[in-house]
Amino acid sequence: MAKKIFYLIVAVLSSISIHAQTTEGKNFWLTFGQNASSNYTQVELQIRIVSGKNSTTGSIYFTNLGFSVPFNMNANEVFTYTLDNTQKQAVYLTPTDTISYKSIYITSDELISVYALNFINPAQDASNILPVTALYEEYYLISYTSAGFDRYAVVATQNNTKLYHDGDLAATLEAGEVYYKLSPIMNMGMTGAHITATHPVALFAVHSCATLPYSISCSHLMQQLSPVKTWGNNFFVPSSLFTHDIVRMVVSQNNTDITQTGGTVQIVLGGQANLTNLQAGQFVQLAISDTGCYIKTNKPIGVCSYLTGYNLNLSVPAQCWIPAIEQAVAKVQIAPFIPNNVWPPYLTNHYALVCAPTVAKYDTKVSIGGASPTDLTGGSWMENAPSEMSFYSMPLTNDTTSYTFSNQKGLIILGYAGGFSSSYYYLAGSAMRELDAAFYANDVHFQDLEEHPFCSGEVSFRAELDNISVEMDSIKWYINGAEYLQAQDQLEWSKFFSVGEYEIKMWVRFENDSTISKTGTLKIKACEFAFYANNVHHLNLPDTTFCDKNVYFRAEIEDFNAAQDSIKWYINGTEYEPARGLLEWSKDFETGVYPIEMWVRFANGETATIPSTLKMEVFWIKIRNVRY
Repeated sequence: MAKKIFYLIVAVLSSISIHAQTTEGKNFWLTFGQNASSNYTQVELQIRIVSGKNSTTGSIYFTNLGFSVPFNMNANEVFTYTLDNTQKQAVYLTPTDTISYKSIYITSDELISVYALNFINPAQDASNILPVTALYEEYYLISYTSAGFDRYAVVATQNNTKLYHDGDLAATLEAGEVYYKLSPIMNMGMTGAHITATHPVALFAVHSCATLPYSISCSHLMQQLSPVKTWGNNFFVPSSLFTHDIVRMVVSQNNTDITQTGGTVQIVLGGQANLTNLQAGQFVQLAISDTGCYIKTNKPIGVCSYLTGYNLNLSVPAQCWIPAIEQAVAKVQIAPFIPNNVWPPYLTNHYALVCAPTVAKYDTKVSIGGASPTDLTGGSWMENAPSEMSFYSMPLTNDTTSYTFSNQKGLIILGYAGGFSSSYYYLAGSAMRELDAAFYANDVHFQDLEEHPFCSGEVSFRAELDNISVEMDSIKWYINGAEYLQAQDQLEWSKFFSVGEYEIKMWVRFENDSTISKTGTLKIKACEFAFYANNVHHLNLPDTTFCDKNVYFRAEIEDFNAAQDSIKWYINGTEYEPARGLLEWSKDFETGVYPIEMWVRFANGETATIPSTLKMEVFWIKIRNVRY
């Protein structure tokens, strides 16, 4: 069996393509933990796949059985696969399965989103499944235990993977093998456990039946956790409609300080009572307000939110990964989970929990089943002033199609549901960018560069190194393999680029002599659109200062989509709504510096933005009234 799996994985990994790092992908690993004390015949295990803008073909491979189930999907379609008893037995973990091949490998030829549901009334939960491109070697466990044994599962993606728990060797795994860990003592949680490996792995929190504050019954928890490389420093945790949500925050580095608004520290077994000088692996639990919670730290942390099921008819908990605000994306697809053959239906209320910047919340649109985008319906926006974020719980009433949410200023989508003694909660979509050490070009993350071409002109670069001390003679930048000496030792620099494709690499040596390098592909195109302010081209605007307070703007665009929402103008990051849909407009400005951005949707559906800077120095001349 191991040899068969080895050849399968080698063949598939060779076909993996690199794309912007998000929860979408083409290759996924997953497994299912034990749900309460149920055996495999008593649970419903469901895989839900949502296709993107292209039709796709793929397969669901059962490692332990050695066969695949093929699937074919049209664009913007939902494919639900419910496992039969043979397949459930092949992937459903029990306490005796310390090491097994109880895994599933999903592949497709186009980008898809994958989710999984482990259901039995009243214990169920769901999780997004991360693509292989978002998996790494270091994690911290975030779980919840108040009774029973805490549990997690790790799936290896490569042969000869050595797996460590808090520094001790736990297992050596082949590709597709699963390590299933139970806490050594009942009622002892493992939140904060340091899970590391010699190759990328997939880590799942899979407590069999946890009871949380306000819950009247325990429930299975299921959430794939994100690697430390993707952790950030700024988080907004929205509140569900079910009230009394709680949050757990785990620290990845010593001497971490946390500030938060909208939460109250809860004293729990193993948790910390303070928010300062926290050490790696320690965690803090908060009860959050109905308007959400804003969290800011000096070093990266991992965050999970939990439904507690306070409402009498929503009485069981569920767990969800919360990505950093820095992981926002422009588009996310989601679809509700509907268990089969369950009567009466327990999961009756399904929601997309949409998080977007407050200044651009009304730019958020939804397309149902590929239809034209419309405003959100069925709920209302809630603002969280400290984070400058807003959130909206939109009911998902169509269970057979996809919902595609979009906002060019960025959004993060969570999915949740409830009903009689039932609930689930999961991350529906976000970016999974490397935030530990990264560089940005014109504020675009290096992993997103290939999908965000720029117009020819000056490009500004910025390094962000996660508060790690760096010797100032230890930063180098390379363009197409040759060091760009003018940028040596520079955290920020800029350069003019003509039309073409450029490999950009940042190399850093830290104080402890460890090194990293990050590489992105910069694409520069000859733009077929531009804008002018008082007849000054947008590329020349930063070097121009205007004295007349009235500024006239004009756009020149080829292949323009004439729809009214296909051109938008932003001033200081906020849309200037009077200019929406206008190729020409004017406005009075006072003295100051104003970031200006034009956003365009072309006839072929593609979008692009042009940023620039307007400088104003308005002079007022006062003339005294003189009598002659």
